[in-house]
Amino acid sequence: MSEQAKIVSFSGIDGAGKSTQIQALTDWLGAAGLTVRLLSFWDDVVMFSRFREGMSGKIFRGDSGIGSPDKPVNRRDKNVRSWPVTGARFFLYFLDALNVWRKVRSEKNGGADIVIFDRYIYDELANLPLQRGFTRIMVSLLLRIIPAPDVAYVIDADPLAARQRKPEYPLEFIRENREAYLTLSRLIKGIKVIGPLPVEPTEQRVKEVLAEYLCGEPRAHRAANHAITPSAH
Repeated sequence: MSEQAKIVSFSGIDGAGKSTQIQALTDWLGAAGLTVRLLSFWDDVVMFSRFREGMSGKIFRGDSGIGSPDKPVNRRDKNVRSWPVTGARFFLYFLDALNVWRKVRSEKNGGADIVIFDRYIYDELANLPLQRGFTRIMVSLLLRIIPAPDVAYVIDADPLAARQRKPEYPLEFIRENREAYLTLSRLIKGIKVIGPLPVEPTEQRVKEVLAEYLCGEPRAHRAANHAITPSAH
């Protein structure tokens, strides 16, 4: 591999299984001898994340926390799509885009072989009404700022199954959100949509996509070549 780290991002609807896939990929890469650094987009990249979370709770009056099958919540934040809210998001996402540029530039020279982003700014763009022409223009401007990951995944999932795993938002919104991710995958070159598949086939496909990319790099070729033998699966 080159001296610069490779950037990998995971995106997708809530409950799609991103955390499971990230953990499996991290373990696989570590076993292959590669150094991995994991970043949470909301905690490590988003500007004023705690302030934004607190304000959305006060303004939209939704539940906080992470939903689970035995403890569902009713969140109101990214599923609120009025024009004033969308306008505020454009401004905040612009700040986030600048910070993504800074963060990726820093992480590329941070000493890790692979830097994995648990969510990326693509997840914010999926909250916007992409069917509107003005929104498409704004998204295209943001994409000029955002450095594209070397490998960008969208983990696809059936909305009903995803909501059963992580009950936080209305099913109608989850379906719309999924369509937004698929729209982005058509607009942004290089996004790899995986699934919807069961957990193990998804893991296999995620590894295959990254191995195909890494095998173009001499040092990673040796590590990935060892890791993708049948016994490593």
